Amino acid sequence: MISPDQKGFTIIELIVVIAIIAVLSGIVLVNVTTYINRSKNAAIKANMAGMITRAAAYFEQNPSNSGSQFISSPNYTVPALAAQNANPSSVVLTGIGASATNTVNTQGWCACSVIYNTGVAPDNVANGTFCVDYKGYKKVTATACATRCPAAANATDEACSD
Repeated sequence: MISPDQKGFTIIELIVVIAIIAVLSGIVLVNVTTYINRSKNAAIKANMAGMITRAAAYFEQNPSNSGSQFISSPNYTVPALAAQNANPSSVVLTGIGASATNTVNTQGWCACSVIYNTGVAPDNVANGTFCVDYKGYKKVTATACATRCPAAANATDEACSD
């Protein structure tokens, strides 16, 4: 029993306060992680979607160049690197036109990157990927990048597939 001249908190009161702080910290940490991953996905999508605009400008200025020349240019490599920096565990996979099996479009190209599962649509896909291509396609699905954006040797057209 505490005498009237003693001041301070009991050990039970301190433990209760620490427990409340721990619970609140856990809730905040989960929400912050979700928002960080959503911002990383937005960076990946913005950089990869920018490739479509950059490709249009590149081929307008270089109409005789191929998709392989485009993906070697800074018009492609800069946003691809930025997208990869947003998710270092993912490599931006690229397929290019002008192969033995692709006579459809030598300026064809596609790019695909793994995104984070945020639990919020449209990024609430386990093993989600974001793919863009020369036709203007840009979409999130659960299909692996190797399937969505196949290597030129295996493709008939370098468009993303679902």
